[in-house]
Amino acid sequence: MRFHLERLSTVTGEMLLVTDADDRLRALDWTDYEPRMMRLLRLHYGPAVTLAEGRPPSPARAALTAYLEGDIGAIDGLVVETAGTPFQRAVWAALRTIPAGATLTYAGLAARIGKPAAVRAVGAANGANPVGVVVPCHRVIGADGSLTGYGGGIERKRWLLAHEVVRTL
Repeated sequence: MRFHLERLSTVTGEMLLVTDADDRLRALDWTDYEPRMMRLLRLHYGPAVTLAEGRPPSPARAALTAYLEGDIGAIDGLVVETAGTPFQRAVWAALRTIPAGATLTYAGLAARIGKPAAVRAVGAANGANPVGVVVPCHRVIGADGSLTGYGGGIERKRWLLAHEVVRTL
C-alpha cells in the first residue's frame, strides 16, 4: 500500500501524518517514534507499505494545525481509517467519545465498550492506537488519576491535556 507522509512542526516535536489517497488519516506519531509507526503500518497493511512525501497539504494537516493553535474541536471531524482487530477498533471508537478537557480511566473506558473486566486489554488496545491525538488516547488516565503510559511520552501527554483543558474552561 502507498500512503502519503507529511511532517508538521509542533511545540512538542515534529509530528508525522500518514494519509491515504482519499485523505483519511491512517497514522499519526512523532519523528522520534517513526520506527514504531512504520512497524505498526507494516503489521496492519503488509510489508510493502511505502510512504511518499511532497503532496499538497492534507485536510488532516490543516485540522491538526488549527487544533495546535487552539481550535480544539478542529480535529473532531477528521476521518480516520485504521486496521486492527474488532476489539481494538471498538476501543479506538470509544476514545473519540471522550470530550476535550475530560479524562477517563482505563476501567471507565472498558465499561464504556461493555467489557468492564477487560481493563488490561483496553490498555493494550489504547497503546496500539495508530492515530494518537485525533483518537485521543492521551485522555485515558490511571485509576488513581495519574498520567500513565503514552506512546508519545508522558511530557507530550501532559502538554496535550493542559492544552485542551485550558481551552475548554
